[in-house]
Amino acid sequence: MTSDIGEALAGVCEEAAALILPLWKSELEVFRKADESPVTEADRRGEALILERLNALFPGVPVVSEEDASEFGTPDAIGPRFFLVDPVDGTKAFVRGDPNFTVNIGYIENGRPVAGAVCAPATGETWFTAGGKAMKRTLGGAAAQIAVRAWPAGAAVALVSHTMKEETAVKLAQQYGFDLREPMDSSIKFCRIAEGAADIYPRHGPTMEWDIAAGHAVLAAAGGQVKTPDGAEVVYGKASEDFRNGWFVARGA
Repeated sequence: MTSDIGEALAGVCEEAAALILPLWKSELEVFRKADESPVTEADRRGEALILERLNALFPGVPVVSEEDASEFGTPDAIGPRFFLVDPVDGTKAFVRGDPNFTVNIGYIENGRPVAGAVCAPATGETWFTAGGKAMKRTLGGAAAQIAVRAWPAGAAVALVSHTMKEETAVKLAQQYGFDLREPMDSSIKFCRIAEGAADIYPRHGPTMEWDIAAGHAVLAAAGGQVKTPDGAEVVYGKASEDFRNGWFVARGA
């Protein structure tokens, strides 16, 4: 299978987004998973649709998806090619009516995210990989190439979690040299950096592989990078670690 499948993944994300969007701000019941993180019917319906579409388009390619993993656990081993799916990244944002939640599909080959798509249902934006480039389209519009920007002198923007403490933010600013920060949920942070609207996303906290794979693919195609704080590549398929990530830093040029 070619890794140049980003546009097909974008179509699946957009179809799931159309299913999820009417449930936003609809006062859905919020359930709690075993780790106390929230899940809604939007997560479940979106994942069911994505799994059905991926099975039809790419039969035989394994899929590791958030809600399935939450209910049944992650696989003990995974081959060199597989999909990572997060049907609603930023469920907390979704629940509180914030627009920064996303639908995500990343395709992994040999530990690297080589294709991916991210859709923001509330804004109608979709970012995806195509021909080694990063593209963006808005609902009803044509796709255009996007790229990271050069590090701006005196006005570098970091995207950070809403829950980040002030003392932590100050320490990270000193460590990574950014000047401004903007709280934001979900994988949309990778996409804002990829399109040149921000510069860095330092994550010194837990995430899962399905949280970041699609955004990582888009950012890498746009000329950015996602590495550990000591400069090593972030790798995927860590079945022995239940597909958990360590700390990472996503940045533009």
